[in-house]
Amino acid sequence: MQEESAPFAFLFPPSSLSVMSQQVKIFAGNASRELGEQIAAAYGTPLGDLSIQRFADTELGPSFNESIRGCAVFLIQSTNPPAENLMELALMVDAAKRASAYKVNIVMPYMGYARQDRKDKPRVSIGAKVVANMIQSVGADRMMTCDLHAGQIQGFFDIPVDHLDGATVTAPYIQSLNLDNLIFASPDVGGVVRTRAFAKKFGAEIVVCDKMRLRANEIASMQVIGDVAGMNVVLVDDIVDTAGTICKAAELLMERGAKSVRAVITHGVLSGPAHERIRNSVLEELVITDTMPLKEENPKIKVISVAGLFAQAIRNVVTHESISSLFV
Repeated sequence: MQEESAPFAFLFPPSSLSVMSQQVKIFAGNASRELGEQIAAAYGTPLGDLSIQRFADTELGPSFNESIRGCAVFLIQSTNPPAENLMELALMVDAAKRASAYKVNIVMPYMGYARQDRKDKPRVSIGAKVVANMIQSVGADRMMTCDLHAGQIQGFFDIPVDHLDGATVTAPYIQSLNLDNLIFASPDVGGVVRTRAFAKKFGAEIVVCDKMRLRANEIASMQVIGDVAGMNVVLVDDIVDTAGTICKAAELLMERGAKSVRAVITHGVLSGPAHERIRNSVLEELVITDTMPLKEENPKIKVISVAGLFAQAIRNVVTHESISSLFV
């Protein structure tokens, strides 16, 4: 007996459904428009057409100007400054879900509030958990980011998190400098694991700058644990904000006999007096990535793009290939 085909199956054969579900569209919010264009170009597709209306009271209203029905949508937005850009991203996710996107994937190169990852004193919020809850509540299917302030933040999410390693693009640059007597330094005790992982790529040792704070963005004292005399030192961290820590650490390392000091930081937040401090510092250079746009030109700052890394990660997500293979 001949099997009966499903009604209207001729309209949507299995092969076409597979193609439809795999169509990829990449969009970017206001905070990451330039990086979004670079990621889309590296992926091989034009950046999608997205409008974000701003009302007189600054209320935001995103709108997709092309069909995304059945598409795998990737929304690129770093959340710095965090409050407005996070809200914009949440509204973008909601708009995509209501437009019948097949999957809505957040690409957040820099995650704001990630420094608030635990209760370090009574009666404080855990901002990173609030952000995770917010992202999931609007219906995101996946999160892709780079160098979270603490790796365990991935556990705040109940959706897949692709945690990319910024060293994938910054380590080759340091290698190209061919520095002798190379040693790596963590600007604080909390960054030792990150610094050790970076140094491992070079088979080098690490030292630690132990700091004590009186309050946020203000250092009371600092000391170096380890010997840096005659060494070319590379400071490693995830975020440079006001640059107080990194500049103080560089000065202290030079006082301890370092031959040179440079810093490799993934996220260049660079708030307040950061640029002036870096210009006047003993740092040879500050190497950052473009997870957020550089607001001011600075001769001591070198920017390395993560566009190719994110484009390849998006491709691997779509084709169900390994993400860890990009940096292991």
